[in-house]
Amino acid sequence: MLSPMNDAIRERLGKLGIHVPKLLLPNQDVDLYRWAVIACDQHTSEPDYWEEVASVVEDAPSTLDLIFPEVYLEDPDARDRIECIQTAMRDYLTTGVVREMEPGFVLTVRSTPHVSERNGLMLAIDLDSYDFNPGADSIIRATERTILERLPARVRIRSGAPMEIPHVLVLIDDPDDLVFGSLSESDPPQLYSTELMLGGGSITGYHITGSALDRVAEALETLFSRAKGKKPFLFAVGDGNHSLAAAKQVWDKMRPSVAPDHPARYALVEVVNLYDPGLRFEPIHRLIRVENRDQWLEDLRAQIGSEVTEYSVGELRTALRHSTGAVGYIAGDQSGLITLKESRELPVTAIQEYLNSGEDVNIDYIHGWDTSIQLGGQEGHVVLLMPEFDPGMLFPTVSKRGVLPRKAFSLGEAVEKRYYLEGRLIDR
Repeated sequence: MLSPMNDAIRERLGKLGIHVPKLLLPNQDVDLYRWAVIACDQHTSEPDYWEEVASVVEDAPSTLDLIFPEVYLEDPDARDRIECIQTAMRDYLTTGVVREMEPGFVLTVRSTPHVSERNGLMLAIDLDSYDFNPGADSIIRATERTILERLPARVRIRSGAPMEIPHVLVLIDDPDDLVFGSLSESDPPQLYSTELMLGGGSITGYHITGSALDRVAEALETLFSRAKGKKPFLFAVGDGNHSLAAAKQVWDKMRPSVAPDHPARYALVEVVNLYDPGLRFEPIHRLIRVENRDQWLEDLRAQIGSEVTEYSVGELRTALRHSTGAVGYIAGDQSGLITLKESRELPVTAIQEYLNSGEDVNIDYIHGWDTSIQLGGQEGHVVLLMPEFDPGMLFPTVSKRGVLPRKAFSLGEAVEKRYYLEGRLIDR
């Protein structure tokens, strides 16, 4: 039961679409290095990566047992895998592998091979305050168009699950660092600290409770009061849009038959400041698998390109960085830049619209420059390389357009994505 003071804080945070959760953490005997694995929507074209994860975990308790790596989504045993996930969740709860903490947030301090520090705040959002539809006026909004066909597997997992473990990152537009600055003088107790497997860096978590919650509430209230636009909003979903949309669908279906404060009404996320020096906006590249890649590439050039300039793979990254309104390509031994015919807010818009309007092709979304180069050199592959994304465009563009094109950006390289660590009960 929350104290009266925290009841008041809970009410203030509730007006901002925030819920103070009771987090689940692995017990002190669990090896956190093998417990925490990377987000399930990473390395979707690299089954070798997930096989290596399994070899690291072996038979130790791990979030690998609680997630569905998307590289396996099309496998024939998908339904059996979902049942195993839900069974593992129940086993971890009944055998004490995980324990429930007192209500509060978690301040995370993450390092990666690319940045020395990135701060996050684990909290729960109210799904009644979130809308993933274009043109939404809710306080919590999606940044990309939700592809409804991608939701059923995620819905099936959550519908029968007793707990959630999130990889969702939600952004705040906080140039003055009000939220995390409010915690700079606090001395919260440490909950965990661990290195992360396969080059993921490290993470430390601190429990945010009591008066620190009040400071967070005050900072977020100030931030929302400064939000601009006809329909101001506070949170933009940066990673995990489809996972959060699935949680919303599950809750909408449950709502008529459960209590208003049922745990499934909320979803655990990590909040990150758009202006955190450790948050790197990276483009998401497109991998196209086609039988006749020369013809496909020629058609692309003719339809959307005004000029094509050949560059070596070694020159391509610098050329793309210094170009305006262009995308790169690698197709076997061919590589260069395509300058687009039309000036648009984002070059990725033209590319995604072209991919959406053409005949069915096999498309994958690739995180990381080196991986894209390697895949682009393989037979039957065309990789389209997107330019860097300006984070200052995010909130104004979502406010104006509703949503960005699908997979418009990534928050860092694949290795910088959220590793599963905390959880929360969503059934009772």
